[in-house]
Amino acid sequence: MSKLKSTQEILQDEDFKSLSSQKNAISIILTILELVLYFGFIALIAFNKPFLSQKLSGAITIGIPIAVGTIILSWIFTGIYIRWANSKYDVLVKKVKEKIGG
Repeated sequence: MSKLKSTQEILQDEDFKSLSSQKNAISIILTILELVLYFGFIALIAFNKPFLSQKLSGAITIGIPIAVGTIILSWIFTGIYIRWANSKYDVLVKKVKEKIGG
């Protein structure tokens, strides 16, 4: 079993730095995308109701597929994060844990 490292040693470890920077990067990118998506949709509702109320077919307006698309894109962003976490993040966490003896 490896010796436990100090907090300072862990913070200076290249694998830990890589883990932290990758997690921050994907979190920030996906958060910005989600905020643009959500607030863009809300802004469209607030400032362009006539566009959203245009009929596509019967009782279906343009706003309905845009709203559904907003929800689906949110799920896709979540799926992207889950896939990244399972394939990259968990591997890096395991590597860092093995190095620090955790």
